[in-house]
Amino acid sequence: MKLGIVGLPNVGKSTLFNAITKAGAESANYPFCTIEPNVGIVSVPDERLDMLAKMYNPEKITPTVIEFVDIAGLVKGASKGEGLGNKFLSHIREVDAIVHVVRCFEDGNIVHVDGSIGPKRDVETINLELIFADIEMLERRIDRTRKMMKSGDKKFQSELEVFEAIKSHLESGKPARSLAFDHEQQQIADQLFLITSKPVLYAANVSENDLSELAGNRFLSELNEVASSEASEVMVICAKIEEEIAQLAEEEKADFLEAMGLEESGLDKLVKASYKILGLISFLTAGPQEVRAWTIIKGTKAPQAAGKIHSDFERGFIRAEIVSYNDLMNCGSYNAAKEKGLVRSEGKEYVMQDGDVTLFRFNV
Repeated sequence: MKLGIVGLPNVGKSTLFNAITKAGAESANYPFCTIEPNVGIVSVPDERLDMLAKMYNPEKITPTVIEFVDIAGLVKGASKGEGLGNKFLSHIREVDAIVHVVRCFEDGNIVHVDGSIGPKRDVETINLELIFADIEMLERRIDRTRKMMKSGDKKFQSELEVFEAIKSHLESGKPARSLAFDHEQQQIADQLFLITSKPVLYAANVSENDLSELAGNRFLSELNEVASSEASEVMVICAKIEEEIAQLAEEEKADFLEAMGLEESGLDKLVKASYKILGLISFLTAGPQEVRAWTIIKGTKAPQAAGKIHSDFERGFIRAEIVSYNDLMNCGSYNAAKEKGLVRSEGKEYVMQDGDVTLFRFNV
């Protein structure tokens, strides 16, 4: 999973990136501090792995990972090459989802590229540049499709109708992800790999003081309205606090979070929200050699999940022996769960569930 962190200059992108990846990206109070994208690989926090490790005492523990990309700041005209626009657009095309950091705090010491705080305006600035880039690409695709229609193949007529519907939607200032299609039309739309079709999670960067008084933050209310209009989600975060958390030893983090009145870190919140918008779950494998988490798309069947481990597992799939994580923990051991009939034998049509502790049987 690759997430692109985007936002206008000086909204806290690189500060947040540093905090969640500890990658030490340069962060400064001037535009375009980030030119080439910084990349950080982050282990996905999963306490289930720690509990399984206590049960199996494995040689190693392997969590699943997320790749975060801190993409250069964007200004009006980026779709036409202004600022670092062309670099921005090429980097953002490569990510699975977008984490759009929006400034929702006032601080006279930190300049804003537009001179004032305005979440709705800031979101529109970036959305419009991405929309312009999609329109430009779509116009070329429409021209090509019209030429192909001369062959008489009716599929090109269907494609043209979908492409033109998307173009009209984009020209109204709305991202492609907010346009509803039936299954067949969506398959056509998916061929385009539009930037504005990528799922977006808005990260509202608030001040430390605002964390305890979110209801009174007018900037957050403004951002919530924008996100609601396109069925996206908002996650509240304080990049400066996350930066402090990142510098603490692991055993100190829980005490710090409790002192701040926080239930979980920004990274934990970001991971959960990212899994949700991308429709992802994790299944688990456990044994004396390794305890490991594997990320799959929700709805994946057992043979395809086995293929995540090795192609031979999918090719020679026989069955999956599965016990839910909660059942396993309640029983205290795999053998105890088996004696209680909680270890199930599932076939090729079984749809994997989050937290399935799985042993695949295969024969190649």
